Amino acid sequence: MAGQPRWVVWGAVLALGALVAMSVWTATIWHRAPVPGSPTVEVTIPRGTTLAGVARALEQAGVIEDALSFEIAARLFGADRPVQSGTYEFTRGDGWGAVLAKLQKGDVVTLFLTIPEGLPGIMVHERLMAAERLTGDVAVPAEGSVLPATWPMRPGEARSDVLARMKAGMDKTLDELWPTKSPDSVVKTREEAIILASIVEKETSKPDEHRRVAGLYTNRLKAGMKLEADPTVIYAVTKGKPLGRRIRQSELRADTGYNTYARAGLPVGPITNPGRASIVAVLDPEPHDYLFMVADGTGGHVFSRTYAEHQAAVAKWYALRREKGEM
Repeated sequence: MAGQPRWVVWGAVLALGALVAMSVWTATIWHRAPVPGSPTVEVTIPRGTTLAGVARALEQAGVIEDALSFEIAARLFGADRPVQSGTYEFTRGDGWGAVLAKLQKGDVVTLFLTIPEGLPGIMVHERLMAAERLTGDVAVPAEGSVLPATWPMRPGEARSDVLARMKAGMDKTLDELWPTKSPDSVVKTREEAIILASIVEKETSKPDEHRRVAGLYTNRLKAGMKLEADPTVIYAVTKGKPLGRRIRQSELRADTGYNTYARAGLPVGPITNPGRASIVAVLDPEPHDYLFMVADGTGGHVFSRTYAEHQAAVAKWYALRREKGEM
């Protein structure tokens, strides 16, 4: 730099020093780790937000210290990968590199909503509407249309979109399982499979009983007998919610379309949302000659081949309930 004015030399030295200092500073915060116990903060990045807009949102939330420096560093080190929209959770003090990586990966905040097996449509609706971080309204889903599972959701997502995924999950499950239908199965359509599976679902919570209960109802249907399933009576009264009392004789006689004491065959529709295991059970029921069952006091059932055997099992069940003061 011989022959250059002194101010030019000093200016170049200062500029170089500033560049080095900025590079060191940027490298330090790029790879830093937050202090243990640092608070977390959520930042929502709307669809279509520019990198500059993302940087400003991060600065406003206290995730980064300087929006312009982050934007420059992101363009230099971010490999031109786009930032994904969504709601993110960051820890104050996160390294800028980790922040950018999360944004580029789309590692958004995920919520979960569990729909247990045997939850009726009216209660699925209640759970969806009670999920505070979802948006919009949704109608009560058709009975048997929702697949019970733990469903991931995004903050701010529409309830209708979540419900659509639940319904698509049931459709996909039926598409997968229907080709496995055994010749022993009594159901002729996918709708009948869901109807019978919904009864099996409400009759037993024991995994090892699903196929046995399905086999029992298969035997009764083939013999032209009434299913006489208590949950079908209750559904006509409560739409799937707990009855909270004993079934009345008038309810056992009422021909509601669902009451399987009043008519033979399947009810007019499902009585709940059955899980995969119950659907599998009605498509491939356990082969046996049982026609009757009654609770055994452990959550399971005693299965009988004849009415006389069944009456003896019922007598034992009533005696057990009287001992417990339930009758």
